[in-house]
Amino acid sequence: MSVAGTPASETLRLDGVRKSYGLGTPVEAEVLHGIDIGLKAGEFAALIGPSGGGKSTLLNIIGLLDQPTRGKVWIQGIETDKLGDAERTRLRGRTIGFVFQYHYLLPAFTALENVMMPILAVRGHPDGEMRERAALLLDQVGLTPWKDHKTNDISGGQQQRVAVARSLAMNPALVLADEPTGNLDTNSADGVFDVLRAVNESSGTTFLIVTHDPRLAQRCDRIIELVDGRIVADRPNRDVVRRSGAAFSESAGARPPS
Repeated sequence: MSVAGTPASETLRLDGVRKSYGLGTPVEAEVLHGIDIGLKAGEFAALIGPSGGGKSTLLNIIGLLDQPTRGKVWIQGIETDKLGDAERTRLRGRTIGFVFQYHYLLPAFTALENVMMPILAVRGHPDGEMRERAALLLDQVGLTPWKDHKTNDISGGQQQRVAVARSLAMNPALVLADEPTGNLDTNSADGVFDVLRAVNESSGTTFLIVTHDPRLAQRCDRIIELVDGRIVADRPNRDVVRRSGAAFSESAGARPPS
């Protein structure tokens, strides 16, 4: 099966992606079986499925942290299997943001300094523009009053918001969120999810969110289900579409504030 559209028109496209381990050995095992996915700019999609079904492996391939055994991956129209290691690293750093279940913040640094880190890795030294960018992102996720706090001195929900801001530092086209609310209580999880959605709506960033939380999956525009290494369902979330349409009609097309 081929996904609709063309690689150049999509933020992400996977075509026939397969992944095997133990190649050429008696224990060779294929864990992804011909995955086809296309995500356009601004999509907000959930990736769901049971543990051990291949979600983390798939996310690593999409994030250019691993390579498929067979098949092709395009990011922003670029065919990634034709890139060398250094080119893949540059593409990943400039076009993909990551949010993990654990925030992986540096406790010795402030929230502002943590958000600056991806830019610092590229530029090599801090500057005023970098600080302004980090401050703007922390304001976007509602953390301006805590921007100068060390990350061990803020709550778990706030730490995850810092991680979201950090993922946006390079203005990526695609954000991959792997169980971003998995370690949070329900209220904090809802708050972090609201931030992800607000960023999606205000900036047009494409999101692919791995979650085991059916409540959160049902708030995404599209739900992709992966079971035993195969896409078994890929459907628009009609409830979200209907609610969005109703809100659009009531507001005469005004976008909700981020």
